[in-house]
Amino acid sequence: MDLVETNSTSNSSSLCTVNKEFTFHFLPAVYLIVFLVGLVGNGVGLWNLCINQKKWTSVNVYVANLGIADLLYVITLPFFVSYYTKKEVWPFGYGFCRLTRCLFHVNMYASISFLTCISIQRYLGIVHPLKTMVKYQSLRQAFVITALVWLWVIVQVALSFLITKDDINPDQCHDSTSNKDENVKRYALYTIILTFTGFFIPFLIIVVCYARVLNVLWKNKNMDPAAKRKVIKLISIVLALFFVCFFPFYILRNFNLVSRIWQLQGKCSLALKNTYIAYQVTRGLASMNSAINPLLYFVTGENFLSQFKKVKRKTWHACVYIGRTRNPTLTANADG
Repeated sequence: MDLVETNSTSNSSSLCTVNKEFTFHFLPAVYLIVFLVGLVGNGVGLWNLCINQKKWTSVNVYVANLGIADLLYVITLPFFVSYYTKKEVWPFGYGFCRLTRCLFHVNMYASISFLTCISIQRYLGIVHPLKTMVKYQSLRQAFVITALVWLWVIVQVALSFLITKDDINPDQCHDSTSNKDENVKRYALYTIILTFTGFFIPFLIIVVCYARVLNVLWKNKNMDPAAKRKVIKLISIVLALFFVCFFPFYILRNFNLVSRIWQLQGKCSLALKNTYIAYQVTRGLASMNSAINPLLYFVTGENFLSQFKKVKRKTWHACVYIGRTRNPTLTANADG
């Protein structure tokens, strides 16, 4: 449940009412784009990784799991396009609602965790190359780390199911908890803790890693310029993901919950109402990480770009062939 969305609780007299028309137009449009781009991008990327499995490195293991986390999330987006287009009418049942909402948070924490793994691996490979060649290139080690990451993600998300939800309504699908004061406070504390463990600490690790990487790249004049550009592109994509998709969402998510506590205490202002609108924007931005992540296939896969161009060329030839078979005059004109 977001800022104040219900009139069914005993606290409704103290709640702010917000105009949700923006949400009903903004989120379905963003989710539809993310679904299409994320499904195609991650699908093609994972397919390329699968056919080149013998060439995998530790980074490829982390990228593959990042793609799996994205696909698990994007397949839920058509249901939310329907939900918000119908102005928050959820016909798919309460259990499926909890599952789909859960997969959003799984995607967020898994994405951040595997981006951290990729960043640490790149740091070790560039700053400590000899040690990495000996100790940190084992695929078995990468799979063990991957299993631990998924376990940590599940633990973080599973705790949300312990937060009481008293307003079970099979026709709606809210994301947090009911508008009871004690529930909101408990959930706000939970999200603040997760913001530090699931976002700020990984972000700090990534910043430190890439600061050292950039320092080495700056001083190393003998490194292959193409490899250097590839690393810089990776750094740019990861930092863009954090600043565009993750940072605004976690800040506004926490502030939105705090504003709900203030409202339950009888406070209501234009600023609190605007918080809800801003939070909806950040929810859309957060979902976009599943559409941006496929760019990592280009900068971590050795032959992904060539495979992508080959698929695009074959698709174009197939479209031309189909067009000619359906319209014989085109073939005749081409032959003439």
